[in-house]
Amino acid sequence: DHSLMHDTIIILDYGSQYAQLIARRVREANVYCELLPWQTPVETALALRPKGFILSGGPNSVYDPGAPALPDYVLDAGVPVLGICYGMQLLAHRLGGRVAHSARREYGPAALVVDEADEPLFAGWDAGDGRGEPVWMSHGDKVEALPPGYRPIAHSDNSPYAAAANAQRGHYAVQFHPEVVHTPRGRVLLSNFVHRICGCRPDWTPANVIDAQTAAIRQQVGDGRVVLGLSGGVDSAVAAALMHRAIGDQLTCIFVDTGLLRLGEATQVVQTFQQEQGIRLVAVNAVEEYLEALTGVTDPEQKRRVIGEKFVRVFEREARRLGHIDFLAQGTIYPDVIESAGSGRGAAHVIKTHHNVGGLPDDMQFQLVEPLRMLFKDEVRRLGTALGLPDSLVWRQPFPGPGLAVRCLGEVTWERLERLRAADSIFVAELAAADLLREGTQQAFAVLLPVRSVGVMGDGRTYQEVVALRAVTTEDFMTADWARLPYDLLARVSRRIVNEVPGVNRVVFDITSKPPGTIEWE
Repeated sequence: DHSLMHDTIIILDYGSQYAQLIARRVREANVYCELLPWQTPVETALALRPKGFILSGGPNSVYDPGAPALPDYVLDAGVPVLGICYGMQLLAHRLGGRVAHSARREYGPAALVVDEADEPLFAGWDAGDGRGEPVWMSHGDKVEALPPGYRPIAHSDNSPYAAAANAQRGHYAVQFHPEVVHTPRGRVLLSNFVHRICGCRPDWTPANVIDAQTAAIRQQVGDGRVVLGLSGGVDSAVAAALMHRAIGDQLTCIFVDTGLLRLGEATQVVQTFQQEQGIRLVAVNAVEEYLEALTGVTDPEQKRRVIGEKFVRVFEREARRLGHIDFLAQGTIYPDVIESAGSGRGAAHVIKTHHNVGGLPDDMQFQLVEPLRMLFKDEVRRLGTALGLPDSLVWRQPFPGPGLAVRCLGEVTWERLERLRAADSIFVAELAAADLLREGTQQAFAVLLPVRSVGVMGDGRTYQEVVALRAVTTEDFMTADWARLPYDLLARVSRRIVNEVPGVNRVVFDITSKPPGTIEWE
């Protein structure tokens, strides 16, 4: 358990859309934290031995019937507390202050003027010019009277108590959201809280995580044998590298080549893991099986079902060939755990179905090893780099489980897959050459449409398929905007695809944001 090896902060989640961001910012300050529902029982919370609590924002009003409450243990634990937005109102309401409905909802940027410059929470905030620092507000209620023992330490035009403190008790409260990018110095504030006020050591680093997880894996697995399904994505890749470091040849990875990966990916997976990392890898060429199963299938949900079932069958067949296997390792990460409300946290349980493997048969019972289950995506990437995986794998863009089958709209055939692979690799290569693959876009890919259009090539008329390009920018993949790519780049990609990819004579660019569209087309 990480909390016993690292100083730990507990973030209580009151339903804020930004709650995961608070946790990511604390981790970026090299401090371990866990995000728990506000109803978490006292035993569970105190077992983590927290050095501080952060109370998240949330959509409720403290006066709503059945509004989420402040657990007694937060105040009784005698450790510092930081209330953010709803968290501030909860503290005020509970300790004898007054919260009122604001005449107007304050949503958007505000200028924060720090009144108590020597307050440790605001160390490193440059408050000298009186104009204030930009912060992000999002609240309907506000604190009208502070509880006894609290004093105001910052204000904005609309919030006389934009921040308040009871330094004796280590209580701090802010009406704005320090965790979002629209509060540029918010990271500094959260870092001040965990380091200066809670006294946490900055010991949550990739090297420490690798050491701790290596020990935990060895303890869980003992001399058992482990199988892991490699997908080609970053999560399963990092899980494999970490498991291999811990238990070496007790681990066997199974990689199923479905024919649905991007250009060169199947080869790269085999080369990275077999040759460079020296991992025991079973590579299965199942391309024909998949194509046969997908013949005539055009409905996206049916494609997913066919691919999921086929994967289970192939994986099961290969796992049986290995003889006795005790554990199944998976690249589950922290957001998956949070979304399933952290059920059965930390307990190794016999699994029947799981989203990564898609429902293994009842008579194949493994215990589950999930070495990344407490890590966010950016932490998984840092770990991958520290474990020596190549950038091309670590920074690989998100890719749907069913692969190119859901980007090849209509029937999936080998010819159409090759067409899509070629178009996609041209798009990605041009983005990489323009340095837009990591910074300018979070996800970029080509989609092959089951639509034909008329074109002219040389002196002849063509009637061929259409490729759509999709590129989005996003913070969290919950919402996304289409990437404003340079016209010259789009022109070059279009020209190359039409000239170099047989069977395509038209290229379009998707300018739909999410919502209303999804990032993927199917």
